This record gives sequence, structure tokens and C-alpha cells, in this order.
Amino acid sequence: MSKVFKKTSGNGDLTLYLGKRDFVDHVTSVDIVDGVLKVDPANLNGRKVFVYLACAFRYGSEDLDVIGLSCRRDIWVKRVQVFPVIAGGIGKTPMQEALVKKAGEQAHHFSFEMPTNLPCSVALQPGPNDSGKACGVDFELKAYIANAADDGDEVIEKKDTCRLMIRKIQFSPASTNAGPKAEITSPLQLSASLGKENYYHGDPISINVKINNDSSKVVKKIKITVEQNTAVVLYSSDNYVKAVCSEEFGETINANSTFEKEFTMTPLLANNSEKRGIAVDGRLKDGDTNLASTTLCESGEKEMQGIIISYKVKVSVSLSSGGDVVAELPLILMSPNGHLGSNS
Repeated sequence: MSKVFKKTSGNGDLTLYLGKRDFVDHVTSVDIVDGVLKVDPANLNGRKVFVYLACAFRYGSEDLDVIGLSCRRDIWVKRVQVFPVIAGGIGKTPMQEALVKKAGEQAHHFSFEMPTNLPCSVALQPGPNDSGKACGVDFELKAYIANAADDGDEVIEKKDTCRLMIRKIQFSPASTNAGPKAEITSPLQLSASLGKENYYHGDPISINVKINNDSSKVVKKIKITVEQNTAVVLYSSDNYVKAVCSEEFGETINANSTFEKEFTMTPLLANNSEKRGIAVDGRLKDGDTNLASTTLCESGEKEMQGIIISYKVKVSVSLSSGGDVVAELPLILMSPNGHLGSNS
């Protein structure tokens, strides 16, 4: 264990320890959140100590909390009692064994299993003039002293709490599959395909375009756009589509002629840094991030809540007589296994 993350409560009675803050969603399972809490019982006065893990959707300025308006909605919450210790608990993981040695006496271990239908950590990029915390999905681990685990009438003082933000992330699956393909047959024959199934953030995306212009019309240009679709699923489902990369190519294709060319597009967060509402992968503190990764989920799984990300490539062929012929291709855009936080 090369690094330990810890946070101590204001009163000094609680200290949270984690060996990592990134937990991987493998689609069919999620890494266990295994940590340790050091408790000084001297000032508990009969109260108990709990830890909760919450996945929440944050949708407004933290200033709203000051006037009593909640700016977050919990999607999933789980609480465990850490002290006094409840008999019959599960054993320690190797990570927890190492953390207990680090924390010393009065250290107690806890674990959480996240369901696979939770969204990953993601934020919606604020505009240049926006202030406050970004809207998005985050995961909070919090230890607190209270008489009961979840009593809405009990006031828990800030000094009796400590918290660490963690991330739920996904990596691109290994794939050697061919890329998706789309074909349009009228008013001309348009075929578009991607070079492969999965692409990493920052890598150029290859798009092969074939046109058999068996019509009497002339093609005057080709436009290729990479679109990010952000589905916000809470009380209802709202979709927001943003172009994250777009380019026009002045290709003239006369009637009764053919055309084939491979184009490359590279969608980068650096080129969208001032676009309000672009979804980005969740970050801890002010670290680098990238465009939000495609959300992977099991087919047939119950509906996921929160923010769900997908991408598509649109190939638009403009005709001199007016109108466009459009082919759309699904795009999987993610980070390679073990690599996060580029500037892409």
C-alpha cells in the first residue's frame, strides 16, 4: 500500500482511513469499499459511531444549503455501525489489515458493497461565469457520532463528522471487435464505419466513409460530428446532446460517381473547456479529468438512475439540391484499464 488517505473529525475523535479512493465498476460487480475508522470513545457519552456511503446527485449551488434548501438528492445510501462493535461482523480484507496497522489501537474496519446499477462519478461542466460546485453524481463516505443511524430529528454537529469523497469508475473493456457500421440507400448509397469498437480518451477516431452517388444530385460537403448524450434520470428522464467535436470537409462528389475516404476526429475536453453542460469524468479535488466516459451496464438490468453517458458519430452528406443524408454510429469512449485523469 503506497498511499493512505485519511480525514479526522473536528473534535479529533474520529479518523477515516482508506487505501484508495477509486473503486472500479466491472459491470457485473464493483470493488468493495473497505476502510478503517479509528474511534476515541472518551467523549461519546453513550452515543454510537456510524459510517455511511452515499451516491448522490448534486444539482445546485452549495449556497442553497445555507438557506435550508437541499441541493442534492441521494440515489443510494447504506449505513453501518462501527462502534460499539456488533458481534458477527465480516473479517478484514488485506487492505484493512494494513490500514489497522497504520491506524493503531481503537481502529475498526467497515465494508460496503455497491450495487452495479449505480452511475459512475461524473460532473456537468459549469460555464465560465458559473460559481459553486459542479452539478453531477458523487460518492461520499462519512463517519459520524449519533444516537441513531438515521434519525431525521437528531442534529449531528459538524465537529462530530469526517468525510472522504471517493469515485466509482469504469475502464474500457478489452475488445478486438470490428467497429460499428451504418448504411443508407436513398437518395444515394452512404456507408460509414468506425475503425474499431472502443476508443480511448485522446485517441484519434477513424471514420471510413463510402459513397456511391447513383443519384442525379451533387454532394457538396461532408460534415462529421461526435456527439455526447447525457441522460439525467431522476424523477423523469431528460437528455442533453452536445457536440464535442465537429468538422466540415469540402468534398465534391458528382452524380454517378463513387467516393471513399478515411477521416479522423479527436474529441478533447481541452477543446470544450468553456462549454457549459459538457459531462466530464468525476474528479477528486482539482485534478485533471477528461470527457465523461461511456456508461456501461448489463443488458436487462433495472433502470439506472443518475447520469448516463453515451456517444455517437454523425456523418452528414450535404446535397447541392438541399437536404442532408445522415448516418449515425454508436461510439464507446473510455479510459484504458488503470489510467485516469488525462487532459483529453
